[in-house]
Parts: sequence; C-alpha cells; structure tokens
Amino acid sequence: MGANMARRIKDLGYPVVAVYDARHEVAKELASELGCAAADTLTAVTAVAEIILTVVTDDAAMRGIFASSGDSLLVAAEGRLFINCATCSPALHEEISALCDERGASSLEACMASSITQAREGTLYLMIGGSESDYQKAEELLRGLSSALRYVGAVGQAAKVKALVNMVMNINTAGLAEGLGLGAALGLDLQMLKEVFSQTGANARVLQTDGDDMIAREHDCYFSAAHAAKDSGIANNLAAGAGVAVPLSVATEGQYRKMITAGLGEFDKSGIAELTFPGRLNASTTL
Repeated sequence: MGANMARRIKDLGYPVVAVYDARHEVAKELASELGCAAADTLTAVTAVAEIILTVVTDDAAMRGIFASSGDSLLVAAEGRLFINCATCSPALHEEISALCDERGASSLEACMASSITQAREGTLYLMIGGSESDYQKAEELLRGLSSALRYVGAVGQAAKVKALVNMVMNINTAGLAEGLGLGAALGLDLQMLKEVFSQTGANARVLQTDGDDMIAREHDCYFSAAHAAKDSGIANNLAAGAGVAVPLSVATEGQYRKMITAGLGEFDKSGIAELTFPGRLNASTTL
C-alpha cells in the first residue's frame, strides 16, 4: 500500500525524497524506481522530508516508528507533518499526536477504506482526523491520493469511523461466506444465488468484490485475514469500552482468528469461505 502511494505521489509531481521499509531491500528497489533515497534509518527520513506518510501493520509497529528514544521519526521532527494511514486504535493515534506535539511536529490520521490498486490509481477513500489547520495544509496532496476525502474531526475520530467501516465489512464478508457455503452444501447454483443476492436485501459491496473469489477459491491478498482479525478486534475493544454488545462482530473476529490458527492468515479476507464451504478446510492450505 505504501509503495503504491509513493508512486502516486511521484506521478502527481511532488518530490519524493526518501522511502523507508524495515526490509531495506524493499526500500532500495522502490527508491531505484522513484529516483530517491532509500533511508537506512527512520531518523534519516525525518531529516530530509517535510511531510511524511506512514503505513504500518498495527499499534506495536506504529509505536516502534514513533519511539521516544533511539532511531525514531520523532528525532529532530520540529515543523514536520506526519500523515499516518494505518488502521490502528484511536487511542494510539491520540498517543502519537501528543508525542508529535511535544516535539513541535504535527500529525493527521488518514484512514483508508480502499485497496492497493486504488492506492496506485489515486482513488482511495480517505477519512481524516486531526486539526483543521493541519488538514488544510495537506488537503491538496490528500485529494491527489483520493477520489473521496472526508474530514471527520479531531485526532482519534477517523480511527473510530474506520474501525466501524471494517467491522461492518468483515461481518458482511463472513455472512456472505456462510450464505454461499450453505448454498453449496444444498446443491444450489452459486452464480444463480449470487444474482438473487444482488437483487434483494442480501446485496452488499462484498458480493461484488469477494463472491466469485469465494466460489473459485482465489484468495490473492488485497486485505488479509490477519488484518481483518486485527481490525475487528479494534472495533470490539471500542464496543467493550462503550458497554455495547456486538456479538456478530465478536463471532466474525473469531472466524478470522480461526483462519490465522489454520495457517490462512495471509489469505485475502475472502478466504473466510474456506471455513464455510463443505469439505474445504483440510485442503485449503495447499491453495
């Protein structure tokens, strides 16, 4: 995702001065393509860039790149604007914002509801959280990365919205996998069933994006089961903190964690159908 965003930024005419990845060979390959530096350290990124976009896997990785000591994006960060695009907990985004404030830097959430293909095309759906002044500073760049841009409010608010987006998406995906799996067990024509779903209350976006992949067992990864489990977990933790019961979301997280246990965590989220179609689970790890 980050590499495709960097390519898009380059296409827009912005100077991409450095890229960084924990796997340095990956950074070197991308840097060669973009004609920029492959930074050896996080500190080196902050030293040369005024606006820094981050895309990491989870809360622990985010804390790692914004560490209070050692190699960190926060070293000599005064005046820098960080645009953090990963799906992390709202509390973590608030924590990072406070750390940036202490160093004279600023941060925005730019939560994405899109795929790696849309990152390359500049058609992301972005939900922004942070101060309005920081948003206005970055708005032109963010519009170049997106086809839809929504300023949600203060830091942490965009992460809450993103958690709910992925909570509902994951529930819909799990529900579709169960519906198609049961249809297969009943001997129904699954293409016919999909068409009926599309014209009735069973319709959902995931029917278009994941339905055929579930049937064909084509689970090339655009959004992994491991990420789905993480994101459902974020929403479920928010629900627990708010005293709200979300049994469907809890069950959905459980299904995705079952995929991880079965060695399917790097399958696309459509791979949840491996748990629901008759006769699949034992054979699925060889796909």
